Amino acid sequence: MKFSIVVNMARFDTTKSMEEVAAEALELVKIADQAGFDIIWTAEHHTIELTISPNPFQLLAHWANHTQNARLGTAVVAAPYWHPIRLAGEAAMCDILTGGRLELGLGRGAYQYEFDRMAGGMPQGEGGRYLREIIPAVQRLWEGDYAHVGELWNFPSVACVPKPIQKAPPMWVAARDQNTFEFALSNNCNVMSTALRKDFGEVEDLISKFDAARAAAGNAAHLAHATLRVCCVYDDPGVLETAVKSAINFGRNFENLFKNSGSVTNGFPEPVDFDTVAARGEYQPENLRDNLLFGTPDEVIEKLERYQTAGIDHIMIGPTFGLPHQDAARTIELFGERIIPHFKTKDLAA
Repeated sequence: MKFSIVVNMARFDTTKSMEEVAAEALELVKIADQAGFDIIWTAEHHTIELTISPNPFQLLAHWANHTQNARLGTAVVAAPYWHPIRLAGEAAMCDILTGGRLELGLGRGAYQYEFDRMAGGMPQGEGGRYLREIIPAVQRLWEGDYAHVGELWNFPSVACVPKPIQKAPPMWVAARDQNTFEFALSNNCNVMSTALRKDFGEVEDLISKFDAARAAAGNAAHLAHATLRVCCVYDDPGVLETAVKSAINFGRNFENLFKNSGSVTNGFPEPVDFDTVAARGEYQPENLRDNLLFGTPDEVIEKLERYQTAGIDHIMIGPTFGLPHQDAARTIELFGERIIPHFKTKDLAA
């Protein structure tokens, strides 16, 4: 099993300076690099303090100077915000600056709030058209001179400058639906999915979709399926309550972004009242404890054994969901000390 980690810079108010936010994120990255994580990811988002990364390539290039082992990836860049030539070039430059360690993850974009400001008010649901056109265009631009005539972009023959160190940096597509799984695999892209806060049945459904897509694609056995889960591992049981409260508060802050129903002031979304979400299963403390990767090392190992048995061989963990910095750091340390070695030993025995 492979393990990767999503590290996003975030804050809930201005009591913490951006210098401190950036320093804490870098500390998590350094710990993850030494802990044995295969890939360290960061997102692209704009004008939102809860995910601060207007250019993930810039951030990955910075982190590359402080890491040696892990690969570095975007999870994900939003296709509608990019032109193919610019994306191909910036990704290639990032690959050079990271020493050939780039993993390029793409998605259709998440929030209507951003689309209203970054994509001229385009309906968020139309982002898939951009994803489907930009991926093959970037792949061709990395190969050499290429002219593009498409639905969304047109440009005469041109080559990507510079070229990436890797002939073609691995590409990933963020997806939850069958059609996008099939598109990704047919275009030589890996898949990253998330079961959100849903129960294990959602994980099994995502696995089923991926397996069906791989069968339809034919020659896709080399392509991977990574699944993201919010995570907090602890040796002090008292941290569990903190993790659950952090997950609830983080969800309340993002609720209006998902629904485009609340205000955002100076980059800070207004959290919805707890009473409006309290009855929903994803906000029930017992469901959060069960569904997310919350627990002691032994408890999380037991959960991950179930993922592996079901067919997941790459887990992405997300410890930056408003969790106190020391608890996020301890999560990563415990993964390196207890959890990753367990699965490496198991894989070698197999």
